[in-house]
Amino acid sequence: MRNINHFKIKLLDWYQKNQRNLPWRQTNDPYKIWISEAMLQQTQVKTVIPYYQRFIEKFPTIKNLADADQQKILKMWEGLGYYSRARNLHKAAKMIVDEFEHKIPSELDIILKLPGVGDYISAAVLSISYQCPIAVVDGNVKRVLARLYCLDEPVNDSKNKKIFTQHAEKLLNCENPGDHNQAMMELGALICTPKNPQCNTCSVKDNCNAYQNKKIDQYPKRITKAKTPLYHISIGVIYKDGKMLITKRKEDGLLGGLWEFPGGKREPNESAEDGCIREIKEETGLNGSIRNHLTKVKHAYTHFKVSIDVFICNYISGDVVLNGPVDFRWITKDEISDYPFPKSNHKFMGLLE
Repeated sequence: MRNINHFKIKLLDWYQKNQRNLPWRQTNDPYKIWISEAMLQQTQVKTVIPYYQRFIEKFPTIKNLADADQQKILKMWEGLGYYSRARNLHKAAKMIVDEFEHKIPSELDIILKLPGVGDYISAAVLSISYQCPIAVVDGNVKRVLARLYCLDEPVNDSKNKKIFTQHAEKLLNCENPGDHNQAMMELGALICTPKNPQCNTCSVKDNCNAYQNKKIDQYPKRITKAKTPLYHISIGVIYKDGKMLITKRKEDGLLGGLWEFPGGKREPNESAEDGCIREIKEETGLNGSIRNHLTKVKHAYTHFKVSIDVFICNYISGDVVLNGPVDFRWITKDEISDYPFPKSNHKFMGLLE
């Protein structure tokens, strides 16, 4: 880059004039910045805004969050995905209250000890709330850096993280690191987009090697990942005396702590109906029969996709003996809203009796 100081000035000037009016930009409160950055990981801004507003209203302080029941936190998070973020926020809030006198640590080595806090969240919170000179490196920033410097290292290869961090640190405005980091992320979100970047309106295009060399379409580089696997799932909504059985997933792991209807992956050459009855038996110990096929829903996770056949089932015999789940309830349809469920289950709940 020809003139880093010129880049810093132009970037901040653009940001101050064009930044989006987002709720977490109305404050420097480290608690609120922390919540917003946790939500923004892997999730689009437009999706996060209403969740953030409801979450802060429900848990306005770290003490409120630390004292809350985890199920209520997961219910507030319901539909946002990546539920380990919510569980880690709860664990970290308890640590902050118990060990740090209700105050989010301002030292990098200490804040990194909090559950769920890695390089990205720590850099964002410390730079925005405490003006610590630490560069944020997220997907948007990597894309901007790749084009500014014509970096041939793929942005989606974790072993290149150090290289992108070094370039981000070279550009960092240490006098105003919070606004600088937000400006870099905002530039990637609004101007230096993955497809059809708005180069003609970019305030820092004079400092961009890819633009100057007419190579914008060549950056960033990415490695081609394996095709996303598709799993076929059968789920059974089993009725007994007018109530439905739901089970609770283990606290750790995918969708940890959420409730769901019994089900799982089908075995090779197994019919959807047989898979449903087998899964109910294996997970709950109950014998059931298929009443009817309710619907088929599809859902995508980060590393795989699922195609789910949902069946309405009748209870035949047996007592609940859990194998995998950690708790169960027999509930009416009106009680569904009391429990946090995965988004995939919400896709068919409206069809239930």
